[in-house]
Amino acid sequence: MKYVDLIIELGNKVLAGNQVTMDEALKLAQTPDKDLPFLMAMADKIRQKFVGDEVDLCSIVNGRSGMCSENCTFCAQSAHHKADVKVYPLMSDDELVAAAKQAEAGGALRFAIVTSGRGMERDKEFPLILKALKRILEETKLKVCCSLGTLSLENAKALKEAGVSRYHHNVETSRSYYSSICTTHTYEDRANTVRNAHAAGLEVCSGGIIGLGETMQQRLEMAFEVKELGVHSVPLNILNPIKGTLLENQAAIPPRELLKTFALFRFILHDRGLRTAGGREVNLRDLQSLGLMSGINGMLIGGYLTTGGRNCDMDVAMISDMGLRPLSAKNIN
Repeated sequence: MKYVDLIIELGNKVLAGNQVTMDEALKLAQTPDKDLPFLMAMADKIRQKFVGDEVDLCSIVNGRSGMCSENCTFCAQSAHHKADVKVYPLMSDDELVAAAKQAEAGGALRFAIVTSGRGMERDKEFPLILKALKRILEETKLKVCCSLGTLSLENAKALKEAGVSRYHHNVETSRSYYSSICTTHTYEDRANTVRNAHAAGLEVCSGGIIGLGETMQQRLEMAFEVKELGVHSVPLNILNPIKGTLLENQAAIPPRELLKTFALFRFILHDRGLRTAGGREVNLRDLQSLGLMSGINGMLIGGYLTTGGRNCDMDVAMISDMGLRPLSAKNIN
């Protein structure tokens, strides 16, 4: 098979407004490394046509850390693990607002409060989080998001009323692999939260983590599944194994395979936001900028939940050096 011809054929199919099938995506996934630049270039062309040259920048704060009841194999905050992670209660209003202002100064367009725990249905601190979200909206120009675990429809409506624009809730991996990474709740629990957020009128950011031990086919299954769920933005984290978790010895995925994965997601999710998130610095290393030539049009900047990132100015400069426009609260409001 001439993979360059296949890449051109399927790329033109997507550019014409049509969809690739799972079988076609699996064929593209067999592209050898020598032809990877062609796959990346076509994914980049698809990105240019459907989402443009702007790179959506977001930042987060770990608003409540540790002692989570869920047993996700990768997570340092799970009470089932023995990771050396900071444990603290919900931050104060002032601390959360200060974190938002720091994110705004660093170049973020969006800012999310993230909390450990299963979800908000019976969480007594939910009203306090709503209060902090409202203050952030009043005191910054940021688009405000949050990632608070599972939501009831009532929770989701309250977030919408508070002014939240987008809810983040990863499916983490494909439905077929989900029970391998978590048994305290199901894939369907996560999908229901996505549906509740949609029903309340919120945009949804939902993706997962690459490198949990899943196959390439299961990664592609996740891409088609979040497409079916109608999400607006798909964050692609890359596992950064943390000592004390069940995946502490998980082997790293080669950077070239990660770039291929990004490109395949762009073929499948041609008009959705695709953003690199946790683990990109550790796993992509000197190839981080190539993510922006593989279909990516968003980035999480400024650090992650339990691991650090790199200086925001470096990421903003990298985006500009690639001839793209970093979207931040400072330059669109």
